[in-house]
Amino acid sequence: MLNSTKIGKFIMDRRKALGMTQQQLADKLNVSFQAVSKWENGVSQT
Repeated sequence: MLNSTKIGKFIMDRRKALGMTQQQLADKLNVSFQAVSKWENGVSQT
């Protein structure tokens, strides 16, 4: 089973490694920056 905390940390680590803000990642994925924040904080995976 996937752990939402680990997934969120992975997303955050990769985003930061690429030098991207949450807004920049959100724009590339066509989602809101709030969605990215929720993913990174393990609140939501969708």
